[in-house]
Amino acid sequence: MISPAARVGLLVMDYRRGLGIVGKSRHRVLGTGSTARVVAVLASITMLTSLATATQAGGLELTAQGTNGAPVPELNWAPCDAAPPGYECAEAEVPLSYRDPRGQRITLALGKLPATDQAGKLGTIFYNPGGPGGSGQIPPQLTPELHEKFDIVGFDPRGIGASTPLRCFPQQDQARLLAGEFPTTLAQERKLVEDTAKGTALCAENAGPLIDHMSTANVARDMDLLRQALGEDQTSYYGLSYGSHLGSVYANLFPDKVGAVAIDAVLNPVEWTTGYEPGQNFAPFSYRVGSHRGAENALESFFEACSGDEDCAFDEPGADLAAKYDRILDRLLDGPVTIPSPGGEQTEITYQNVVHSTLGSLYHAQASGSLARFLQTLSEAVEPAARLTAADAVAVPDPVEGPGYQRNRYAGPEQSAAVFCADSSNPGNPYAWSGFARSADREARGFGSSWTWLSLPCATWPGHDRDHYAGPWDRETANPVLVIGNGKGDPATPYEDAQSTAKLLGNARLLTLDTFGHGALGNSECIAGSLNAYFIEGTVPAEGTVCQPDHGPFD
Repeated sequence: MISPAARVGLLVMDYRRGLGIVGKSRHRVLGTGSTARVVAVLASITMLTSLATATQAGGLELTAQGTNGAPVPELNWAPCDAAPPGYECAEAEVPLSYRDPRGQRITLALGKLPATDQAGKLGTIFYNPGGPGGSGQIPPQLTPELHEKFDIVGFDPRGIGASTPLRCFPQQDQARLLAGEFPTTLAQERKLVEDTAKGTALCAENAGPLIDHMSTANVARDMDLLRQALGEDQTSYYGLSYGSHLGSVYANLFPDKVGAVAIDAVLNPVEWTTGYEPGQNFAPFSYRVGSHRGAENALESFFEACSGDEDCAFDEPGADLAAKYDRILDRLLDGPVTIPSPGGEQTEITYQNVVHSTLGSLYHAQASGSLARFLQTLSEAVEPAARLTAADAVAVPDPVEGPGYQRNRYAGPEQSAAVFCADSSNPGNPYAWSGFARSADREARGFGSSWTWLSLPCATWPGHDRDHYAGPWDRETANPVLVIGNGKGDPATPYEDAQSTAKLLGNARLLTLDTFGHGALGNSECIAGSLNAYFIEGTVPAEGTVCQPDHGPFD
């Protein structure tokens, strides 16, 4: 492993050779021509120099393996206060900082779904549902076979949910400052930037020391401490969406402890943290990861499935469905429309509502029918002579708000921001987001702005976790990591990220589901069977395996 100081030396040498390290970027950077490349390189040198200094000053290197001698917590399992029958809960004390492993402590909230066959139990599978900011304390069974043979253990990551929480806001309504709607006008942009800055200022006042220890690397260290507490020699794990990044970080911090690690709906860890080329670290991470492109691919797959299907209400013989969708957005940029809802009242629909509801529906291919009915009603509502009646009532699909999960999965928007801002490089100027959002919208209308503005708090975020992890990502793991992606588009984590991550990791195998949506588990017996074989028998699917979904979008 090359040290941060050595990387600085190599970067300087490359700079002196005529900026040879600066290649063509597919992303827009803040500047043009050679001046921008010089700024990017010098900024990278400054950043790496500061990282090297911080590493030398602290006791724990950013890329250090292990938990630095932290005491292994004792877990006392008992029935949960609020969980379905059969679950057990416990609390674990872990270090606030692994640089001071016997210093200040925080608490993690754990939940366990015990194996039904305790006599034949094979071990423990850890679970993370994504986010960041999602509560993982009450894990699902994954598959009936895995529930039979494994205890499935989830936990709320540090700072989140029922674990010692990060709290920025003395008054609950202040949380809206970090949960603003993505803008479509300059006035809305200014308001969003101003509100977000007020929100991060409150975090600086109220968050306390936890805000500097929220990186995914520290969650991975926590998980390894929990592995030790459960007496497991290696870690078995299933992580979805952001949980895939936790899996990638764990695999590279603890490669010899990787048992069976499956990551589903995968984020490319390089794009999440820094980008591949100098200058890409000046882009918002939420632009860099390309979620908008994944959403656009999923929408195109929806249109393709809809076209010619008599069960798709949005279909229209000979019509360009993408153009039909754009006409809805064109009209809504001028102002909202109202549509009748099943309860009898009128519901106002804005441009942002359509983007969020469409995005939310694309998380599940099986939601295609309701999405089609919603879009068809809107298509009729935006016509100049529209006269919709109660017979046209339609339910508005649930939106997706936040980085991949609905708002009710969060205790507060500051908890997710604390993680992704700790992990990732972002611009320091909040007004830089506007250009990236417009660029993303040219690739994926509406989705580009929705995803890009998500990371705006990072421009003024007051926390900094010097023990975050940003690579290398190719450590040889004791066992192969199983990487799973939806080949026809994922609206939050592009399928291309699953492909590139499978190549990036030191020992991995890609498994593809031939549909669109966010996450493959639960949509295919083939996927479930592959996971069962992986966790129970230790076998990975054959190279190039593509599973079929159990149902089509309009079945």
